[in-house]
Order: sequence, then structure tokens, then C-alpha cells
Amino acid sequence: MLDNGFPLATEPNILKELIRPPTLFRTITDAMSGKNTNVSASLPTGQLSNIPWRRIGVRYANNEAYFDVIEELDAIVDRSGNVVMSDVAGRIDCLIKLSGMPDLTLTFVNSRLLEDVSLHPCIRFRRFDNDRALSFIPPDGSFRLMSYRAGGGGGGHGQMIPLTLRHTIQFREAASRLEISLSPRPVSGKVVDEVAVQVTFPRSVTNVSLTPSVGKYTFDSASRTLTWNVGKLEPQKFPSIKGPIILQTGAPVPDCNPTILVNFSISGWTVSGLRVNRLDLMGEKYKPFKGVKYVTRAGKLEFRT
Repeated sequence: MLDNGFPLATEPNILKELIRPPTLFRTITDAMSGKNTNVSASLPTGQLSNIPWRRIGVRYANNEAYFDVIEELDAIVDRSGNVVMSDVAGRIDCLIKLSGMPDLTLTFVNSRLLEDVSLHPCIRFRRFDNDRALSFIPPDGSFRLMSYRAGGGGGGHGQMIPLTLRHTIQFREAASRLEISLSPRPVSGKVVDEVAVQVTFPRSVTNVSLTPSVGKYTFDSASRTLTWNVGKLEPQKFPSIKGPIILQTGAPVPDCNPTILVNFSISGWTVSGLRVNRLDLMGEKYKPFKGVKYVTRAGKLEFRT
């Protein structure tokens, strides 16, 4: 919200109080009265406090606090299987439904891994700088508590890539061929899910005729992109896809191989090893329900061929 062209209110909780979501009843009464009651005529009291991100008078029958620790692994693997580069970007998303004015402290296992941290304004920076604990009075509802990078640079996290990819891509005038196989790596007993492989071919490739052992594939003739949706990687099973590549008649044979992009998702595991130790609540007498979920996904996981 702007005041004479300058930002006045930017916090979602303040804006929700100023501009209430439309309802059928309010729409009908506004149409009959000719007034707009969706926009409040007075400034919320939270705008004038030192914690403008939280509205006053919040009440819930069930008090709950949920934290999602989500990490994305970026890595480049060369044609010999060596990790050239790896990096982990993470974030902590929250859903807070707590009554009153709770004061929370969230501590971690392996908090020394946190680098390039971006904190929500509600977090007390001095406490975080001292012992890497997050002390804060939370906003109400959904928000991003923190984003970070996990230390490891170079190929540090590359050894934690949860799958192995083997590939053969040959471009020849007589017979061009592709073969890709996958195998899971052990990751604390967790299942590698939502696996998908994407290959973008040179313009001289017009089509492919492949046979997958698991899942289905599609080929976009406009972008020359092959997408193989594998799904879940079962232990002791090694999905593969192979078959001929069809080149444009009279076109020169491509002199370089494409890169392979892989997507995946693993629940209950973080590639960096970051874990929540405990959540403490002060300022209120109730005991809330607390939940933490861990998810690791592929960011840009690239295999060079």
C-alpha cells in the first residue's frame, strides 16, 4: 500500500487487515449500499507496533506450527562421472497458527553449514549471529522464515547425488543411437521419487524411437526435447531407455553430444545434513502441535555426455 507514492504498508498481515478478502455477502451488501467495505477506513494497530508483521488478537482453537526444510541440489557431472561442481540452496517455509503473541526459538543440528543466509525481518539477528538459533515472534499464516546456501562448494555435495546415470549417445550417418540407464544410491533408506530425464537434441534430430523399461517418454519435435518420466526409483531395479535416433536426411552429423538434465525429489532427507533440533515457545501457556518436513529436490542437475 502506498501513501502519496511512498510505501506505507508491505507486510501481508497488515494488508490482509486493510483489504479484506471479498465474500458473496459483502459483495451483495456493497452493491446495495454503494459502499466499498472491503477496504478498512482505519490503520491496523499492528502497523504502529515494533512487530508490524504480526496482527494483534490472533486466536486459534488448535495451535500448530509447521516447518518445511526444502533443499535443491545443483550439480554438473562430466562424461567420466566426476562431479565438476555442486551447490545446495535451501529455504525454510512456515505455516504458523498460534494464538496470542508467541515467542519462538528454533535450533538446528549442524547449523555451522549455513552460509549466505537471508532472514525474515522477524528474526533477532544478534541471537542468530551468536549461536545460529532463530529467535522470533512469527507472522500469522504462511511465510518464508529463512533461505540459505549450505557449505560445500566444488564437488562437496556431489557425492550425495542420490542416483547414478550411465549414458551412450552416438550420432552416425548409418545408425544413431541413445541408451540411458539409472540406478539409485542409498540415502538413509529414503525413496528417490519424481525422477525425470530430459535431453535436448541438436536441430538435425527429427525423432526418436525408444523403448523404456520403466515409465513413459515424450518427444517434442519443435524443441527437439526428449522427456522420460521414470517416477519412483525402486531398490535393486535399474530403469533404462534405449533405441535409435532419427536424423534429418542430408543434414550433417552433429559434432557434439547434448547434456542430460535430471529431476528428482526425496522426502524426509536433506542433502546438506541440516536438521531441526527443537522448537521452544515462550510467552504463552499452551503447548502447540509441531511438525517438521524435509524435502530434497534437484535444482539443475546436469550430466555431460
